[in-house]
Amino acid sequence: MPLPMPEEEAGNALALRPSGHEDARRNTPRPRVLALSIETDLAPHLAGTRGPAAATAARILAETARLLGTDSLVPVASAHIDGCLFHGDAGVLFAETLVAGGGQVAVPTTLNVGALDLIHAGRVRFAAHQQRMAERMVAAYEALGCRPTWTCAPYQAGHRPGLGEHVAWGESNAVAFANSVLGARTNRLGDFLDICCALTGFAPETGLHLDRNRIGRFVFDVTGLSARLKAEEAFYPVLGSLVGSLCGEAVPVVVGLPPGVDEDRLKAFGAAAASSGAVALFHIVGSTPEAPSLAAALGHAEPAERVVVTPALVRDARDRLTTADRAAEPDAIAIGSPHLSFEELAALERRLAGRRTRLPVYACTSRFVWQVLQEEGRAEALEAAGVVPIVDTCVVVAPILPEATFDRPKVLMTNSGKFAHYAPGNTGWATVYGSLDDCVETAVAGRLVRDEGAWA
Repeated sequence: MPLPMPEEEAGNALALRPSGHEDARRNTPRPRVLALSIETDLAPHLAGTRGPAAATAARILAETARLLGTDSLVPVASAHIDGCLFHGDAGVLFAETLVAGGGQVAVPTTLNVGALDLIHAGRVRFAAHQQRMAERMVAAYEALGCRPTWTCAPYQAGHRPGLGEHVAWGESNAVAFANSVLGARTNRLGDFLDICCALTGFAPETGLHLDRNRIGRFVFDVTGLSARLKAEEAFYPVLGSLVGSLCGEAVPVVVGLPPGVDEDRLKAFGAAAASSGAVALFHIVGSTPEAPSLAAALGHAEPAERVVVTPALVRDARDRLTTADRAAEPDAIAIGSPHLSFEELAALERRLAGRRTRLPVYACTSRFVWQVLQEEGRAEALEAAGVVPIVDTCVVVAPILPEATFDRPKVLMTNSGKFAHYAPGNTGWATVYGSLDDCVETAVAGRLVRDEGAWA
């Protein structure tokens, strides 16, 4: 479903592109962009002719590139900023310093989740000072010219770089998706380096910007798994978690899945692989653009390692996503990490089908998706069923869930590998992993319900 875009952005290079596999432009290789030296690229920035903010960004970018072992930069077509999430006053002050120095992004730039739900006031439980600083963070990044998308899935909000296009993206799942599913080229940029790339229009030419580093190294063969398991949406976060935990930051190749795995499952796989490891690029043979065959994904070389994925390995990986005691009952459900797409919210609607939940279901999505549901009259029905919409942020990066204490432990059920990985440390809640069906049936019943059939 196309997403709305403000009229003033109609001519922007960030113009909306289709969100499915029908985007033929994604499969048209882009010309190789020639990298230039740091001194040549950044000369006007470093000289101060483009203002104090651009000079600061250029110095940070130049020193980072040298630390990474390169003296070359590559022009980027766009950026996605992870450093806009409020973690403390220093990040706010850095952004405001860039604003005071006349900073403006040089390329179309989107914003990752922030610390506030800007549509539903009161969802986030911040103290007064934290609230003010988070609001200042929002204002600063918007003043720098960033598009206020506030989503970890900018590719669902129209920001879809093409095959071979060099970009500067932060946020681990977004990086994995851009590299793997869209075939764009970016490294996993750290906070604040991302905005420096956006302000200058360049990124260090290293890592996944280079052909040689995009070749698969680890092969994960899932041929022997059942067709039923491969058809389960809950399988993909589990497989991603397993892959990430075994290959770290190496480039994995998965062989044995049906061709044409849909984007939501690829999104879930990549998010889990990036959380359990540091995967920034993966190849799924027959589904991702740089893996039309196993040989192509491996660069026609032998893999460094081959793992035959068995049902036992999958069950073990699934069980590690649950940290709660076996007897523990969920207190709430959380879905939407990465943010829920239209298709995923439609699946939630079908499963609820007029029923009312006994447990709250926190559904994290982007403002673009939720606003369309509101316009279509669907949002009210979801909320009446017990769904608590969270936009612009999520329950794992902002204080939204009721506080867990040592004498009052809380249990969160989720179908997200990323939520399962981060929730215990970030929220203090233990986790139970299950499919979307499991999550909905548990929410309606008010007690844990899990179908073990596919995992047998």
